[in-house]
Amino acid sequence: MTASRYFNNRLNSSEVGNGTAEGRKEYYFNNWMTLLSQLPLLLFTLLNSILYPRISEKVRIAGSLVFILLLFVLTATLVMVPMEQDLFFSVTMATIWFINSFGAVLQGSLFGLVALLPLRYSSVFMSGQGLAGTFAAVALLFAIASEADDQSAALGYFITPCVGTLVTLMSYLLLPKLVRVYSLLNQYTSVPANLNGPISCSVANGNPCREDGGVSRQAFVSLEVAVTKETKSSVLEVLKKIWVMAFCVTFVFTVTLSVFPAITVDVKTVYQGKWEHYFTPVCCFLLFNLMDWFGRTVTTLLQWPRKESCWFPVLVVLRVVFIPLLMLCNVQERHFLPVIFNHDVIFIFIMVLFSASSGYFVCLSMSYAPQLVAPHDGETAGALMTFFLALGLSLGAALSFLLRVIV
Repeated sequence: MTASRYFNNRLNSSEVGNGTAEGRKEYYFNNWMTLLSQLPLLLFTLLNSILYPRISEKVRIAGSLVFILLLFVLTATLVMVPMEQDLFFSVTMATIWFINSFGAVLQGSLFGLVALLPLRYSSVFMSGQGLAGTFAAVALLFAIASEADDQSAALGYFITPCVGTLVTLMSYLLLPKLVRVYSLLNQYTSVPANLNGPISCSVANGNPCREDGGVSRQAFVSLEVAVTKETKSSVLEVLKKIWVMAFCVTFVFTVTLSVFPAITVDVKTVYQGKWEHYFTPVCCFLLFNLMDWFGRTVTTLLQWPRKESCWFPVLVVLRVVFIPLLMLCNVQERHFLPVIFNHDVIFIFIMVLFSASSGYFVCLSMSYAPQLVAPHDGETAGALMTFFLALGLSLGAALSFLLRVIV
């Protein structure tokens, strides 16, 4: 997303054919990028929600990371390869589709895993997602400050996620060595012989103990066998318990993705000079990601409204007011709506509230859902919430086309 300038410059330049300059072709890269990143996220999150008991967690997580790494290597390589614009657009869209397909499986599997842990782990996990976007925005600022050409900057963008994905893969493979995580997962997946008696959990030689006193050697990534020993609720039964949180996370992301980045990226500053080059990276990408991360992080200290409160869905629905507010900012080019909020400060103020509320309500929704079901249904709740998260992203991406035309 932060490399959109590189893609737009490479795609929207005038081509020369038969010795004459051909007209510039508009690809609407930002809209297509948003749509084709969210559709596979929706489809494969749904697929993961259905198939996760049949495919081991280790295969889903480690396998997805390997394919994502290979696709980012391909994307970085294409930066240095000259290519006709239509072909480059097609290859780029295909790459975006497959990266997000594997990303959906990875995200759904991780949410299911984190849902088995206490609430604070869900909040930290969501905060980490917000922080990732901040790193990308900072990388964009460094590229502008260094005055590197678009090709060099893009190469740096795509090498960075290659390294990050590799580190993530290695960290996941080392995760079973963490005794505390192993023990916590065992608490939620082990079944005592006496279901009416107390559940105890101890650690011997770094491995959680079984109820018979022996030491379990089962890897934490193979959770499905242990979980199925308990009577798990059906997907529909779990959905009936978490439907309010599912609606909330869907609505939050529908509102957010309908205007970010398709509309916010086209908001222009009223000031001339060097600030023009920094306005979009700072006030659109960096500000959004910082405040989104801030909103997610606040949930580790404050959870209001509570999950039982009717105010929670009401406040989520009220976020729809940000759509017309951002559309009435200084978006260029525009054809129908007037500019009401022309000054940079007003746009920044709206973006602060918009992004902080997005991160806050998303994190609360994802954290509350597993608390509404029995512990052994936590993974199912996490997988379902990931699907509705992806549904909101897809609806927002589709709606962004219409809203951009209206402006």
